[in-house]
Amino acid sequence: MLIGIDDTDSPAGMCTTYLGAVLARRLIREHMRVREARLVRLNPNVTYKTRGNAAIALDVLGDADRAFAIACEIVEELADFSCDNTNPGVVVAEERLDFAFYERAVTDFCEIADAVKLLDAAGARYKGYKNRRGLIGATAAVASVLADKTSEILVYREPERWGTPRAVDRESLFAAEVATFPHTWDTVDIVNGVVVCVPHTPDPVLFGIRGESPAWVMLARSMVESEKPDIEQCWVTNQGTDAHLRDGKIGELQEGLSYRVHGIVGDEPMTGAGGHVSFTIKDGDHSVRCMAYEPTKNFRSIVRELVPGDDVIAMGSYKKGSINLEKMKVVTLAAPVITRPPVCSACSKRMTSDGTGKGYKCRKCGAHASEPEVREIPRTLAAGWYEVPPTARRHLAKPLCRGEPE
Repeated sequence: MLIGIDDTDSPAGMCTTYLGAVLARRLIREHMRVREARLVRLNPNVTYKTRGNAAIALDVLGDADRAFAIACEIVEELADFSCDNTNPGVVVAEERLDFAFYERAVTDFCEIADAVKLLDAAGARYKGYKNRRGLIGATAAVASVLADKTSEILVYREPERWGTPRAVDRESLFAAEVATFPHTWDTVDIVNGVVVCVPHTPDPVLFGIRGESPAWVMLARSMVESEKPDIEQCWVTNQGTDAHLRDGKIGELQEGLSYRVHGIVGDEPMTGAGGHVSFTIKDGDHSVRCMAYEPTKNFRSIVRELVPGDDVIAMGSYKKGSINLEKMKVVTLAAPVITRPPVCSACSKRMTSDGTGKGYKCRKCGAHASEPEVREIPRTLAAGWYEVPPTARRHLAKPLCRGEPE
């Protein structure tokens, strides 16, 4: 069977992955076999998400009725029902649900009624709490098929420590990154000197290591020194895969979806209030604003080097009329030039315009020239891919250390 759970956490605490890890252990004690633990990130732009919009699925061998009862018991025991925005869902299906539902939940928006219709058609066991919105994520997790997948080991705190400052040795995290990158990523941000993998919210997670396989994340985890953990769980995930991106065309983008968009830079990047950098890209008569916000740090320096005429691919979420950049490819560089009146060959003075379409004239000797002086500006920016730093990377965004996007 496949057990899906979603929407059990809140900004004040709990974590759906922790609840899933606890469930896995209780099922094992009931003599069931947990074959896989899966962490599925869904559309990051959903406005009613609590934090990272993650659902979990467990692949289990055992009695489906008993597993459903245990899953509901744990949700009722651990979910943060005090939060208005926490609306858990539990699904147990004895066959994988339609993959199209998962795909839509990652790249678009789904309705509760759509999830219920799919669950009823499959004869699945399910229970939604409060407004039942968690059934969407739980259904999507059970329907998921990961063509590309990564791993994350999540280390959880002892319950009595929840909400207190975390004790994780900073130097051991940097050492783990150096020893295992690029097979693991986003443990720390070396360029900006920031720890990334330790959350700041009052939930059960102590830290998490992301990477290409269970072996690599567990190796990095073994190097980390910290307070005594409670339990640990290695998850198969769609994190770091760009699963949320769809091909888009300027002029046809929809609010709240994430895209790959091709266009030509239409103006000089501008730095606005707060250090946010913006520029437009265009495709024919249509244009769209691209944003590199202040948290993207050194990525903004790359953006500022763009000039009108550069051919780029922008990747990110389309929100409030802008593409919020996660990655960018400079396909080809324009050859920017400075055009100005030529220098007179007779008296070495710079000429001035002699009127529209009339060329240039030397005011000292009266000599004429028809062509301006054109000088190419050298570019320091190179064609290729650029990405935001680990501190600003979204869960689903594929880091370039995993290879260039297709």
